[in-house]
Amino acid sequence: MTTLKIVLTLIPFIWIVGMIPFVNTIYPMVLGLPFLAFWEVAGIFVACGCLKIIYNIDSKNDNEI
Repeated sequence: MTTLKIVLTLIPFIWIVGMIPFVNTIYPMVLGLPFLAFWEVAGIFVACGCLKIIYNIDSKNDNEI
């Protein structure tokens, strides 16, 4: 389960920071935003989803409360 948490933690970082050099070369408009801005906003939603999954995994194993 620890490996899953590590992967879920790395996905938003790679999405937002690691992919910028590759995404910055694309110039279409998506939903009225330049593609790079759309990519960053989508990264926020991906990060929220990953954090929600990590929270659900950790709350199932929480026996202190």
